[in-house]
Amino acid sequence: MKKIKLATLALLAATSLSTFSCKKEFEEINTDPNRTAAATPEALLAPALHDMVVRNQNRALRLNNELMQVHVTTIDSDEIHRYVVRPSESDYMWNNWYLQRTNFVDMYSSAEAINNTTFMGIALICDAWVTSLITDMFGDVPYTEANRGREGIYQPRFDAQQDIYVDLFRKLEEANTLLAANQALTADQRSLDPLYQGDITKWRKFGNSLYLRLLMRVSGKPEMNTAAKIQEIVDVNKSNYPIFANNDESAILRFTTTPPMVSAFYTFRDFDFNGSHSLSQFFVNNLNSWNDPRIERWATISGGTYNGIPSGYPVGQVPERQSTYLVGLKNEPLLGNIMNYAELQFILAEAALKGMIANSPETFYNRGVESAITMWQLEVPEGHFENDEVRWEEEASFENKMDRIHVQKYYTLFFTDFQQWHEYRRTGHPILPKGSGLRNNGEMPARFLYPVSVQSLNRANYTAAAAAIGGDDINTKVWWNKN
Repeated sequence: MKKIKLATLALLAATSLSTFSCKKEFEEINTDPNRTAAATPEALLAPALHDMVVRNQNRALRLNNELMQVHVTTIDSDEIHRYVVRPSESDYMWNNWYLQRTNFVDMYSSAEAINNTTFMGIALICDAWVTSLITDMFGDVPYTEANRGREGIYQPRFDAQQDIYVDLFRKLEEANTLLAANQALTADQRSLDPLYQGDITKWRKFGNSLYLRLLMRVSGKPEMNTAAKIQEIVDVNKSNYPIFANNDESAILRFTTTPPMVSAFYTFRDFDFNGSHSLSQFFVNNLNSWNDPRIERWATISGGTYNGIPSGYPVGQVPERQSTYLVGLKNEPLLGNIMNYAELQFILAEAALKGMIANSPETFYNRGVESAITMWQLEVPEGHFENDEVRWEEEASFENKMDRIHVQKYYTLFFTDFQQWHEYRRTGHPILPKGSGLRNNGEMPARFLYPVSVQSLNRANYTAAAAAIGGDDINTKVWWNKN
């Protein structure tokens, strides 16, 4: 019985994620009694960022890309494309996202202890990023009491998603202020930043661009007054809120083929990466109709051209496999995307369409389309914006304009964690075809279930949270998605 109790407490500690864990290749174990027992902030950054991005890649391939019809499985028993998401899928993201949040929280504390305002700002941006992934996936989640196992809090209470977002905005404001101080980093510190190599201005632009992503995410909730803040960032006080200005400033963790900074798919066999699925008709057909050169970087040729298969096919009617991911994508540096310049342009296009900011949505839309292609070191085809399937149509309805923005944004978010799914849940765009084999009454899941481990080990707080959101069900909408 004593062993069982100890094991349970250990698992509870993991659930509250009280310890930080860095990959062996990055980790420096402080055993020298003459050296500090706490990791310096710069030592925590690379392993935490890398772990986050590769795990996001992994689940983008397994879950997001199935739900959002990037590809379709050819294994009949795998039903994610039919909207069947099992409870066990949640544990992987929950545990690993919270684990790395511990590193970002520790990064802030260690930076604060030495008054390093630059790493304090970087830590706040990373904390806001990972926390947004957690709450957007599940809704109400542990936040105020999370990551505090060392303080004896093994069963953290769940915070309301609205309260979490309010604090994320506070953190991003603080990060912007801290980074504005432009406290210089040493050469050694810069070398340990795998994202921007210590470029403080780029980190600040990333933080404010992420701020706009999250402001738009909750823009359907009038009590958040996000339109005024978006206008302040973009138009009124833009000198105080620098944002991405070009592709080079995008937040992309560019992988190498030399460990440890490698892709999630570095050790995958080719078949593990693309052998059990085919690209979808939706994904391929749009690129074909646009004559979009990115298809040459993403897809194999099947039958002399690019072809996809239908998503949501009935049980027992597996289509013949067609175009698949190119195996070169396994080590593609651009698949380390966290947030890119083109995504920002589509956020601004939507904000302009809704009258939140000045300038025309067409300007931002065209800029987004162009930069999404050039980011892949490709040229925009001649006459691309004269294509009826690409051209901005000022006379079109609001919903058609929204779909035009979001279908382009969908491709910009290729392999970017669950952002395609989040945007679909928020807007209903892009409009996806529905196969006859869909389950869940043909409704896209609105969230993931809370992890099984949390249900059993933090039962009282789980039960209260489930009741507060309207039931722990994949069809329960999160706060920002409720009318």
